[in-house]
Amino acid sequence: MTAAIEGRPCIVMVDAYAAVRSLVLTFREQGCSIVRVQSTREVPYVYRASPFVPEDFVADIIHDGDLEATLEAVTAFAPVAVVSGGESGVEFADLLAERLGLPGNGTALSAARRDKHLMVEAVRAAGLRAARQLRATDADELAAWHRGLGGRVVVKPPRSAGSQGVFFCDTPQESVAAFESLAGADDVFSQPNKGAVAQEYLPGTEYMVNTVSRDGRHHLCDVWRTGRLSANGVVDLCDALSLIDSGSRVVKPLRDYAFQVLDALGIRHGPAHLEIRMTPDGPCLVEIGARIAGGGIPACAGLGIGESQLEWTVDAYLRPERFHARAGTPYRVRRYAAIAGMISPVQGVLSEYRGIEEIERLESFHSLATPVKPGQEIARTVDDLSYPVIVTLLHDLEEVVQRDLNTIRHLDGAAFYVLDRTAGR
Repeated sequence: MTAAIEGRPCIVMVDAYAAVRSLVLTFREQGCSIVRVQSTREVPYVYRASPFVPEDFVADIIHDGDLEATLEAVTAFAPVAVVSGGESGVEFADLLAERLGLPGNGTALSAARRDKHLMVEAVRAAGLRAARQLRATDADELAAWHRGLGGRVVVKPPRSAGSQGVFFCDTPQESVAAFESLAGADDVFSQPNKGAVAQEYLPGTEYMVNTVSRDGRHHLCDVWRTGRLSANGVVDLCDALSLIDSGSRVVKPLRDYAFQVLDALGIRHGPAHLEIRMTPDGPCLVEIGARIAGGGIPACAGLGIGESQLEWTVDAYLRPERFHARAGTPYRVRRYAAIAGMISPVQGVLSEYRGIEEIERLESFHSLATPVKPGQEIARTVDDLSYPVIVTLLHDLEEVVQRDLNTIRHLDGAAFYVLDRTAGR
């Protein structure tokens, strides 16, 4: 049954995996029917453990390479919008929206919205502060570039996500080793890396900036300060996100720079997630995703602010007049929120967590998720995809949230994880 027959607006969501179910449900709550389009024949590696909930969708269309057939299948539902459900769906969502004549960002800069080298070059071409970088396809060239640049270098996959495969390298030898481990490997979306991107290490605090746009007008939804530590061989591992109020002094330069980045990359419609370092010379882009923030960030922002990218994205596509009437209104933090990831220093089969009860007794404790459960394999935490426990904190006072974040880090460590010593015998 098509959406036109049902009389409900239809949204096409490309690569709507479980990680973005909150957006699917928000559209459904507004009376929409959702058609899921999978941009690849196979489910990417990163989503295989929890792909999606079939009952959320009126149809599931798997693109097998025949664009005209996919367009025909999608057109039958008379969609009003095409939305990317995640990083892997950005380019195909651009293409579908363009071919269907629906609001979108066009295809001219689609590759730059995914490829981290092209992305930074587009920002530089717009006259904005941008990291010095190299598209590495040769180990000797990379070593020479690192020697000439000096200092620390970040080597990462061109199109991955979740900080997977990101190396912090202090010597040309380390950069070459990182390049060689990435060059022939697949990223989290099961696509070959085809080399690597090497960039200067940007000093300063990193912020996550979440926006939604309509007709080229941008709205700042929320800003998060990231906490960082060095662990498990990773120099700059993110261990926490803290929601900051829009009245904070750092927000205006972040917002102004973020909006210029959106313009430079042709993002005129829909959500975007930017990672920006506030360097001594001002804000500088780490990377951007032309899609909603992951990691439960929108839901947590909603707890603290009362709304998030979820509601703003729905307005941008379904009620543009309401979006434009409210865009630019500064958000206000009603309750301070934080997301903390536990940093596992161990690997093996997990028997139990020792100290969960102490975390649950924290004054700002709100919820706790365990991506790794007792009886399952646990690995050392090295990126955003390997937190074994994720804690959400919420409180009226920022100081209480910060104290509890510090307490969580105190409780974390080897003693928190009890391994099954009999496993594998």
